[in-house]
Amino acid sequence: MQTAITIQARMTSTRLPGKVIAPILGKPALSMMVERLRRVRGADGIILCTTTNATDDVLVALAAELGIGCHRGSENDVLSRVLGAAQAFGVRTIIETTGDCPLIDPVLIDDVIDAYRASPVDYCSNILKRCFPIGMDTQVFSTAVLADVARRTSDPEDREHVSLYIYRHPEIYSLRHVPAPASRHRPKQRLTLDTPEDLDLIRRIFEALYPVRPDFGLDDMLALLDRNPDWVAINADIQHRWVKR
Repeated sequence: MQTAITIQARMTSTRLPGKVIAPILGKPALSMMVERLRRVRGADGIILCTTTNATDDVLVALAAELGIGCHRGSENDVLSRVLGAAQAFGVRTIIETTGDCPLIDPVLIDDVIDAYRASPVDYCSNILKRCFPIGMDTQVFSTAVLADVARRTSDPEDREHVSLYIYRHPEIYSLRHVPAPASRHRPKQRLTLDTPEDLDLIRRIFEALYPVRPDFGLDDMLALLDRNPDWVAINADIQHRWVKR
């Protein structure tokens, strides 16, 4: 895999334990996410990055069932976990995602990949300025850059949040941001999976769109929410756990 999508996931999330295997249309949330990620044209494969905890054995089994790569590492040192996965699979370019994004739009991922490849930067993402709905987060950087980060910092916060050190140090690494067009600029809209309320909304979106168009995108989701403003209120009061930039 020259270019691989990494998915950080574990069973012991604090607000909704086991969220990555919560059923959506009869399938684990992670399975629905992988189905969407397989449509990313700029990636050669997908690697689940989980922990060595026995509780995550179920995720290792699911990765095997789905036919994707899997790597196990530290629960708290997520940077080393993702770096270890990339090195184990011979990956040169990492597309970083997290398992709480089952609605992530493959087209947006390709947009970030294309922007990364079109310019000589160390890091490219759509999160440097919050503009897309939460849950569409995509970050692209090389394995070499992440290895450099691993050598530079042992700060627990840097090690927990894989690419944090990169975008906090623009004097070291060159950065590029992919902004959302006006039609997709909804930085407060939660399309992420972290609470029971989030799961309720995500299930409603899949149930409404998937049977008609399995490859539905962000524009379809936003149009659906515009038609159902009461759905937006389901998780509107959830406080997102932002990482300080």
